Amino acid sequence: MRRRLAPAALLLPFALLLTACGGNATAGTGSDTDGKGSLTLNVGDQKGGSAAILHAAGELKNLDYKIKWSTFTSGPPLLEAVNAKAVDIGGVGNTPPVFAAGADSKITVVAAWHGTSKGDALLVPNGSKLTDPAQLKGRSVAVAQGSSAHYQLVASLKAAGLSLSDVKVKYLQPADALAAFTSGKVDAWAVWDPYTSQILQAKQGRVLTTGDGITNGLTFQVASPSALKDPKKVAAIKDYLERLRRAYKWVYSHESEWAKVWAKETGLPEDVALAAVKRTYTTRVAVAVDQQLIASEQQIADTFTQLKLIPRKVDFGDFTDPRFNGGLPASTTAPRPSETN
Repeated sequence: MRRRLAPAALLLPFALLLTACGGNATAGTGSDTDGKGSLTLNVGDQKGGSAAILHAAGELKNLDYKIKWSTFTSGPPLLEAVNAKAVDIGGVGNTPPVFAAGADSKITVVAAWHGTSKGDALLVPNGSKLTDPAQLKGRSVAVAQGSSAHYQLVASLKAAGLSLSDVKVKYLQPADALAAFTSGKVDAWAVWDPYTSQILQAKQGRVLTTGDGITNGLTFQVASPSALKDPKKVAAIKDYLERLRRAYKWVYSHESEWAKVWAKETGLPEDVALAAVKRTYTTRVAVAVDQQLIASEQQIADTFTQLKLIPRKVDFGDFTDPRFNGGLPASTTAPRPSETN
């Protein structure tokens, strides 16, 4: 019989996995290089992220430029590196670019993927009497500030007729939030995969509601404006994005294989990795950076501006570049793989 890990032990690898959705965290120091040639594309990544999926799908062969990978623990520090021109391009979730735009950072969204938001969840302990988000009024909720879960919490509360001021928000990064959640110090936890899958697989909690149908389910590749002014780097970015899109397609028919790679890269238990892959990864479809996408992100930006968590009005369209769209489907109409298989 497989020994069940204690909550603290389960979370240790996840300290590296604050993901693109995460709030404040620091950059990692690890870096590696693929490919060959005189041009180097500096790519910001996260543990078990773009490098891992490109390697697993065999998409890093025959590169005529170098990719130098730098590992970050979450989206905000990655975007800080993009702003500082230390990184040419990197992947983040739907909310960090909004906060970066609010800080007038030099970033540009150049590619997007659309998928389900079922991995973004409001979790409650198994013994909780809460059965509806409306019952969260006056209760404590842990969430990482500036994360996709932060917006999902706001949107889920609004759908239930509540506002953020109706709950006691505890701004905690996942490591601290898990400890608070499992020890009963908070009533609920707004979080994303693989943390959602971790809690459910370990039977430490249940889903009160998810972001499906509430949030836009978008993830992005964000580039430095300076890199987009360099014709050679633009060509490399175009090639890189095409490889990344093919790699995500590869996952659709290789769920178990990718879950094993992801588990090895991150230290996730394989059952947690596979559950997260099925719930989140295999729903992602490459979509165009279009007006519908801009409008959806603008809604997030306006929400956080109204909450005074972003200091100024943001025009999200000013932080996008559609030149790499090609023939991709519209951001709001792309069929999910499960609908096309």
